[in-house]
Parts: sequence; structure tokens; C-alpha cells
Amino acid sequence: MSPPPGPLVLLHGFGSTFDHNWVQTGWVDILADADCTVPVIDLPGHGTSDRSADPADYGSVEEDVASLLPEPTSAVGFSAGAQILLRIAVAHPRRFDRLVLLGVGDNVFEASDNSSIVEALASAAEPDDVQARVFTRLAASTGNDPVALAAFLRRSPPRLTPEDLAVVTCPVLVVLGTEDFVPSADRLVEALPSATFVSVPGVDHFATPSDFGVIDATMRFLGLG
Repeated sequence: MSPPPGPLVLLHGFGSTFDHNWVQTGWVDILADADCTVPVIDLPGHGTSDRSADPADYGSVEEDVASLLPEPTSAVGFSAGAQILLRIAVAHPRRFDRLVLLGVGDNVFEASDNSSIVEALASAAEPDDVQARVFTRLAASTGNDPVALAAFLRRSPPRLTPEDLAVVTCPVLVVLGTEDFVPSADRLVEALPSATFVSVPGVDHFATPSDFGVIDATMRFLGLG
């Protein structure tokens, strides 16, 4: 009889919460059926975490999240959660047994211009920018504080280079929908020493966590499917 799997970390995306990304989409129930323990973790400024309006309080997001993780562990991250996990893996290469990165690609090497989203979160008016509009509506529907989310976005996380990823030697699964606003994951997959890529037809960025094909690919990669 095989031993039960260890704890699995699920890290949600920007503007979301653990409940929204992982409970409501069925991940937690599926993992419970596999006897997998999932700690409840909300990103700083999100969900049940402290909500500061001061950008300076988000200067150590990666280390703050790392302090909450079991060690070692496998982890699944979506969007901002995936980028944070990747930075933790660079800083602490032995922290993870396996990593699943959903909704990210070559954008991990680029500086993000979040000004339109920050402005939208600070304003009561409906933004013209489609992506900003989606994020503000997401923040409202999940009960997040727009001021805290704007402060979270104003932080300056470390930029990654392909050379940085050479230390991430654990198996990594990168999953990207064909309709995601992230156009490619070629450089990311090439830079990771042990990466597998799955492209999900017809899935956009925000639908990624709830897509059954994404869930199935993740469970098989983790040996739980």
C-alpha cells in the first residue's frame, strides 16, 4: 500500500483568494479524495491575509509566502501565485518536490506595467482597459480590498532571467491556455532544467483554474490522477 501524499500548496492569482481559485473550482475536493492535505494560504493583501494600503508592506512577498509553506512540498500556482512560487524556487531550490505553473509563460522575464489596473482599483469609474476591468470586477466579487490590491501591485518584485532558473531542478509542469493573454511559454520551458509543457485549447487566462483539462493534467503530473 503506497503512503499518502504529502501536503500540496495551492497559490492563487492576483485579485482572487484561496476559496475563489481552489475551493469553488473543485480542486480542494478532488485533492481531499486523493488524501492530499492542502493548507489554506491567501496571498498578502488578499482574502484572509492582512490588508495593508502601504506598498512597502509588500516588499518581501516571496519570503513572507515561503515562511508559510511546508517543507519540502509540491505546489501549484496560478498567474501571480505561479510567479511567486517560481521566485521562491529560485531562492530556495530544494523547497519543492514538484511545481505546477498555471497561466504564466515568458512574461515571467518581463517587467509588468500594472498602471492601468492600479488606476482602476483606485477609481470608482469603470475602466476602459478590458484587463483592468476584469481585475476590478474580480476584486469586487471576491471581497478583496481594492486599495490593498493596488498596494500589492505597486511592489517591485525581482525580475527573473533564464539563467536564474537553472537552479530549479525539480520537475515542473507549465500549463497555458491557447487564448491566454500570455502568448508563449517557450523561453520559460527552455530555461527550466526539467519542464513539461501542456497547451490547453480554447482556454483563456481567467478560465484556467476551473478548466477540467488543466486539473486533469495537473493531477497526472503530481501522480494523483
